[in-house]
Amino acid sequence: MKFLLSVSRLIDGLNERIGRIVYWLVLVMVLVSAGNAISRYALSIASNAWLELQWYLFAAVFLLCSGYTLRHNEHIRIDVIAGNLSRRAQMWIDIFGTLFFLLPMAAFITWLSWPIFMNAWNSNEISGSAGGLIRWPARLLVPVGFFLLSLQGLSELIKRIAFLKGLIPDPLEKHEVPLELAIARDEAAK
Repeated sequence: MKFLLSVSRLIDGLNERIGRIVYWLVLVMVLVSAGNAISRYALSIASNAWLELQWYLFAAVFLLCSGYTLRHNEHIRIDVIAGNLSRRAQMWIDIFGTLFFLLPMAAFITWLSWPIFMNAWNSNEISGSAGGLIRWPARLLVPVGFFLLSLQGLSELIKRIAFLKGLIPDPLEKHEVPLELAIARDEAAK
């Protein structure tokens, strides 16, 4: 389990770094949107490339931050039933959902979207709009984003199993000491 927790920490670190970099794209997206609106309405200069760039940036934020969002337990959840259960029961529900829904769905979408990206790459697909952008960067975001989500799902699965075995503190609680440091401290004490 020690090795798996190390893998989990690596995955957490990867998604944390990617998330912290990618969420700056929100600012870029706002600036591109504002610049596009100003040029379109104030200067009467329209560009399909700027509209598509907004779409690409939104897709990048949404897809590349999905693992980061899962790591921070910020995906939308409806805990009407699970919220009243014990923490162990909640962990079992998370394990079930991760094994039977999240991981298969994310892996399936990764698998299905890779050939679409490769086709766009090999054909150098471009937008059908005049002045539009090449499509492969947007097509690449789908398999990469869902792969990152799959990795984070695996990390969350490892952490929940480790919690149930009593090896780590509750991964869903906000700790004064970050979970990674608490795990390292506990491993060093053994």
